[in-house]
Amino acid sequence: MKKVFCFGEILLRFSPNLQKQWIHEHSMPVFIGGAELNVAKALAAWKQPVKYVSALPDNYISKEIIESLQQEGIHSSSMIMSGERIGTYTLPMGADLKNAGVIYDRAYSSFSFLKRGMINWEEVLEGYDWFHFTAISPALNASIADVCEEALEFATKKGMTISVDLNYRAKLWQYGKKPSEVMPALVKYCHVVMGNVWSAHQLLGTQLNPALNSDCEKVFYIQQSEIVSKEIMATYTNCNVVANTYRFSEGDAVRYYATLTNVSEHIVCKEHFTETVVDKVGSGDCFMAGLIYASLQKYSTAQTINFAASAAFGKLQEVGDSTQQNIQTIQSRY
Repeated sequence: MKKVFCFGEILLRFSPNLQKQWIHEHSMPVFIGGAELNVAKALAAWKQPVKYVSALPDNYISKEIIESLQQEGIHSSSMIMSGERIGTYTLPMGADLKNAGVIYDRAYSSFSFLKRGMINWEEVLEGYDWFHFTAISPALNASIADVCEEALEFATKKGMTISVDLNYRAKLWQYGKKPSEVMPALVKYCHVVMGNVWSAHQLLGTQLNPALNSDCEKVFYIQQSEIVSKEIMATYTNCNVVANTYRFSEGDAVRYYATLTNVSEHIVCKEHFTETVVDKVGSGDCFMAGLIYASLQKYSTAQTINFAASAAFGKLQEVGDSTQQNIQTIQSRY
């Protein structure tokens, strides 16, 4: 069976209940997450062999985290033990990571101090077939962007399939480089790109139709995703698959659908709708995990996009950063 390798920063997420409840209750839920780890957790739950590498300080909290990941079926033996702290972020329960209310506390984390040469990529990648990372890591600082490129160089030499999630977090790009000055050099290695027309514009400088807004018809969004996907594939010639997700909030309700474009097809998944959402964090990561899983299982293009979208939609009803959905539950929605 094919094996997946995920690389990124492990994070602790604090999720206070607001209106001072967390203060009066002397309690706040803490979740172990991070975009790439959320992908790894989903894949492990679906029995897809997966390894996750990050950097953690050498203390008992880190050891408990690593033990918990191993118990979930994630290979974690190649963790880099260095530095002095784990990065965190604070987000109220049910809120959106894109929301301005998110508070990042990732400066001086163990991961942020990684540099070229600290990870033996030749060794840690041995035996793995798929490499996954996200745009969140190179957003931290120039050194991490350089480490990502180093990893991609080795993954390419080993003939691995490489995927990237174009997560755009404006609050993280604070080291003097625009995303479009950094990400193209990394995306050129990628075979599978996930994002949407807005994140692709911010991170890669792709075209963005000025008529595109929240009031557009669905058919227009779908057309734009095909245009941008083909632009990405034409610019980054290693890329042969581009996925675009659309998640629109309507009050407390959410409407969700996605497209998958390759050299010969442009497929739109079944549209999903829910009137209530439990937790929006990790929905995109669950989509990415679904995309990787379905690709490795040799699903058809239509089955692949429907599986990924259903997984993402289902995650909206789960508390925490990662999913506990099984394959049958995901498949039952399409």
